[in-house]
Amino acid sequence: MQIALFHQKITQESLIHEIQKSHVIKAVTAKTEKTTIIDLNETLNLEQKIHLRNLGVLHETDLGFLPKYFNPSLIKVLAMDMDSTIINIECIDEIADAVGKKKEVSEITEAAMRGEIKDFSESLRRRVALLEGAPESALEQVFNERLQLNEGAKELISRAHQKGIHTLLVSGGFTFFTEKLQKALHISETHANQLEIINGKLTGKVIGNIVDGSAKAAYVEASCLRLGSNKHSAVTMGDGSNDLLMMHGAGLSIGYKAKPIVKDNADLAFDHVNLDAWLDLL
Repeated sequence: MQIALFHQKITQESLIHEIQKSHVIKAVTAKTEKTTIIDLNETLNLEQKIHLRNLGVLHETDLGFLPKYFNPSLIKVLAMDMDSTIINIECIDEIADAVGKKKEVSEITEAAMRGEIKDFSESLRRRVALLEGAPESALEQVFNERLQLNEGAKELISRAHQKGIHTLLVSGGFTFFTEKLQKALHISETHANQLEIINGKLTGKVIGNIVDGSAKAAYVEASCLRLGSNKHSAVTMGDGSNDLLMMHGAGLSIGYKAKPIVKDNADLAFDHVNLDAWLDLL
């Protein structure tokens, strides 16, 4: 089994020595000074994985486990969530602030992200309904004044493109924001929900089908098929339970400052390093 270590500055030898105390290490490969792969002589169980991840935290290192079907040379698709992954905010919560409904909307958002609300589509409709009457200008205001890229986002896209990887932004958020990000970052493909706007105001409705977890997974698989491959050629990144379906079966899945349910299921969990750190593996 392979363990990947990611550090902001330099891999700490002391962490490797700690791992060696309880596991037989076959090989240590430094991909860069910040990223190291360790080959173990065993397959780890859940308890052992949790212990190692906690050990990584003590060394300010993000530690993850590379699936056996991860082949760096075959990666063709990078699929990313938007809100709280590529960007720093949940856009719907900030739009709600314009109509004094942020508390009500963010409570539903948090519950949905934690996986406590199983029907994402219904939770989104409930939240969007609370936005009724918000001015269209609130969207522009959120983009200009509140939305920021998370660290490594620009590098993530540009480095992926340099390696010939198709970039896919699949969001349970809104097309207003994904289209602007696509233009700014030159993202290959984007999919999100379209807010209905009449006479300059949000109606509280979404036009067309909801982009939920199933839709995200379908878009990832479709992109892989178009490129003549399967989901093992995709790297998927997200932070909430709505991302779990697209993560399942991917060549590599990454939780970025993710909810516990995502960290437990993702191959890698980034809490310290930037979004583009995993590209050191290629």
